[in-house]
Amino acid sequence: MSENTDTITVAAIGDLHVTDTNHNRYRDLFAEMSEKADVVALAGDLTNFGKVSEAEILAEDMRACTIPMVGVLGNHDYEAGQADEVVKILQQAGLTILDEQACVIKDVGFAGVKGFLGGFGRGELGAFGEDSVKVFVDESRNEARKLENALRSLRTDRAVAVLHYAPVPETVEGEPLEIFPFLGSSRLANAIDRFDNVKAVVHGHAHRGAYSGRTPRGVPVFNVAQFVVEPAFGRPYALLEI
Repeated sequence: MSENTDTITVAAIGDLHVTDTNHNRYRDLFAEMSEKADVVALAGDLTNFGKVSEAEILAEDMRACTIPMVGVLGNHDYEAGQADEVVKILQQAGLTILDEQACVIKDVGFAGVKGFLGGFGRGELGAFGEDSVKVFVDESRNEARKLENALRSLRTDRAVAVLHYAPVPETVEGEPLEIFPFLGSSRLANAIDRFDNVKAVVHGHAHRGAYSGRTPRGVPVFNVAQFVVEPAFGRPYALLEI
């Protein structure tokens, strides 16, 4: 374990939803976050339809960022079936996609996955019945497994988990109750709570959710969808001291 305890500041934002008409929309924001923080964490739905053209527009804005960037994709980034191309474009602009890898920045580890839906607690969908249900649940389990493996690979005494889907129900409160199972999964929280070094979790997806919650073991969870953060802080990104 690293013994370096110097605090770092993470600027976290999700749900940019860049479209073909959003030229230069976020350029100044990336420059501003570079001045305010040590790391930028992007919590998915970076594009609106997962198109290469949208990723190229976002990549141009991301080049205004002068600090390390980490992030995950969201469900919108898969819509056009071009997720691999989107990833390549954003990586070329300096973004580290966390899905299959973890990284360490200033002695803080970052691990992340998109996550998946499935519900929370006693309401979580189980792998029973039709094959299609079992495939659905397997996807949720696989995302949690990838997160657990990435967190296990870190040897830092501080780590941050970056997700798109929510790991706890508290940060989706405010959304219609009927769609809670489609906003996240407790399996993600179960993976996080296996590790004592996780100091914070960020996610997006729930545009009308609540800003903060905790995993069952007490790890702070923050919904950093810009539509949640902006009303709370007067800026579309959260600043977290780790």
